[in-house]
This record gives sequence, structure tokens and C-alpha cells, in this order.
Amino acid sequence: MAIRNIVKQGDDVLRKICRTQMTFDEKLAQTLDDMAETMYKAEGVGLAAPQVGLLRRFCVVDVGDGLIELINPVIVEQSGSQKGSEGCLSVPGKFEEVERPMYVTVKAQDRNGNNITISAEGFKAKAFCHEIDHLNGILFIDRI
Repeated sequence: MAIRNIVKQGDDVLRKICRTQMTFDEKLAQTLDDMAETMYKAEGVGLAAPQVGLLRRFCVVDVGDGLIELINPVIVEQSGSQKGSEGCLSVPGKFEEVERPMYVTVKAQDRNGNNITISAEGFKAKAFCHEIDHLNGILFIDRI
């Protein structure tokens, strides 16, 4: 595994829509491992591919209950509302109040290409939304 450089606000890659991940191979697995290691070292709870300079639709999330890898994620259901402080590894030192859904269901694929469905609420729902926004070129500061 390797620590990747985290792209910071101002880099154009953070504003682009990512392409669908079509290949599920050792390269993807290694990238996911690197991203998890990078996220943990930076003391974050999520990291999306564009944050390490890759325009691909995948991210990693761990809000304290284990690592979740989401490849080609889509929010298929959302409800409720929560508002709270949010930050981002690509926007260091900035925290703002952001409104997000309280509950989401996400359909995605795992590192082997298997279809998965994950429901989340509270902080985990917020993290999923934040990382999926990255895949669409949206930063949390756009939601203030």
C-alpha cells in the first residue's frame, strides 16, 4: 500500500464528473487499499477517487464501524434531513454547516464487481452523500 497525495481545492480534477469504473482488477484493488491508507493517515472518514487525482466513480468511507468501498455508487433512496458541521480533506481547515439527508440507500459494486446495496443513517449517510458528491464534481462548500 502507498499514501497518495490528496488533491486540494482549486485543482480542476475536483470539479469534473467521474467516469464509470468498468474494470475490477488488481489495479483497482490496490488503488482502493491506497485510498483507505491515505484516508486513515489523514484522519478522514471518507476519500473519493478524484481527491487522489483519478476521474473514476469510487470512494472509501469509514465512520468508525469498518471500511466501506463503493464503486459506481448511486443514491437510490433518501429521506429526512440533518444539518451539521462538515469538512473535507481537499478543503483543509474549513468547516461549514451543510444540510444532508438523514437516511440514504446506496446501490454500488464492491471491488470484485458484485452488486451491493447499503442503507445508512446519520453520520454515515452524510459521509456517503459527501463522497458521492465528489464523484459529480461537487464540493461540500457548494452546498452551504
